[in-house]
Amino acid sequence: QVQLVESGGGLVQPGGSLRLSCAASGSIFSIRTMGWYRQAPELQRQLVARISTGGSTYYTDSVKGRFTISRDNGKNTVYLQMNSLKPEDTAVYYCNTYPLVPSYWGQGTQVTVSS
Repeated sequence: QVQLVESGGGLVQPGGSLRLSCAASGSIFSIRTMGWYRQAPELQRQLVARISTGGSTYYTDSVKGRFTISRDNGKNTVYLQMNSLKPEDTAVYYCNTYPLVPSYWGQGTQVTVSS
């Protein structure tokens, strides 16, 4: 059984930083590309970044140069370092595999960027 638990969200001012973590249980982590997704109010959940088992990364255009995804296979954890945060980054952030598996969704972690 796979469980993904996100943490690290919070309230931050524009221009600030946060580091999100996603701890994975089960046997999937070391063999799957992992992704961070976000869902803003009244919008669809979208992929923000992903990282392969070998460390290759992808970022959606709106976060390039500001966000960095990384993973620690020994700890079964994937991270999202978010710098220069903007109000439009406000959303609930989730991790999942890529391609995603609907049954793997966790509770997410809320990120609010506001002055």
